[in-house]
Amino acid sequence: MQHTDIDTLVKKWIVDAADRPANPRVQQIVVRLLGDLCKTIDDLDVTPNEFWSGLAYLSAAGASSELGLLAAGMGLEHFLDLRADEAEAQAGLAGATPRTIEGPLYVAGAPESVGYARLDDGTESERAEVLLMQGTVFDADGQPLPGAQVEVWHANLLGNYSFFDHTQSPFNLRRTIVADQDGRYQFRSILPVGYGCPPDGTTQQLLDLLGRHGQRPAHIHFFISAPGHRKLTTQINIDGDSYLWDDFAFATREGLVPPITRVDDAAQLAALQLQQPYASIAFDFHLSRDSAALPSAAVERQRAAA
Repeated sequence: MQHTDIDTLVKKWIVDAADRPANPRVQQIVVRLLGDLCKTIDDLDVTPNEFWSGLAYLSAAGASSELGLLAAGMGLEHFLDLRADEAEAQAGLAGATPRTIEGPLYVAGAPESVGYARLDDGTESERAEVLLMQGTVFDADGQPLPGAQVEVWHANLLGNYSFFDHTQSPFNLRRTIVADQDGRYQFRSILPVGYGCPPDGTTQQLLDLLGRHGQRPAHIHFFISAPGHRKLTTQINIDGDSYLWDDFAFATREGLVPPITRVDDAAQLAALQLQQPYASIAFDFHLSRDSAALPSAAVERQRAAA
């Protein structure tokens, strides 16, 4: 079948068949997606069995709440970041901390504190390496941003996130820190480890068929926001992880792999009541001034809330 014939069919099904006012944007997107899908079926001679198998797969991915994970694994979430980077560059914005994917595991409503927070509940202290991370949030002119909001979340030593993992205490490894009068933030936590997609899940099922692993390097997620500035969605990766530059979600980016310092000074250990050296990461966040010429950097999507 010719592509022009397919275009005619899709217009008949979606546009000509409308018997009431349609949402023009939704109609435009559906016509494009449906047309491209029909052309793929025809060009690749997709069989009915393959088609219904694919539909069953998407149903299963939705039922298991893995569509967000699948979007990351197929590179779609990273692609949205690349488009946002391109739009900001064309608008003349530069110098901000690189963005990278949010992932599907944010939970709204984490406890808030000013300047400092402890993220972990102590249940993994005997097995974990203590982490102290600190830095300053800067505005577009390089000035500290007092009151900037630093939302942070990461996985435990099993690669699981609180709220979704009901064995963890509420908001374990999740906090909101309001930068102090000098624009600084600091938190104590545990050094996270890398993890993979659920081995029996739908995302890994497709990755296996594509000959790909589903591993992520150890990382820590952030939302950074302040009035008059573009919201930053990013994460830092833990240097030395074997999957550091081989992330199945394509989220590792230059500028987001800060060095780790091991602190063994006796006075500093005593101040934290620690017996072993701890890991320290210094990382500053730089925001861009907001611009009415650009779409909002605060992405609207379905998220969990405790």
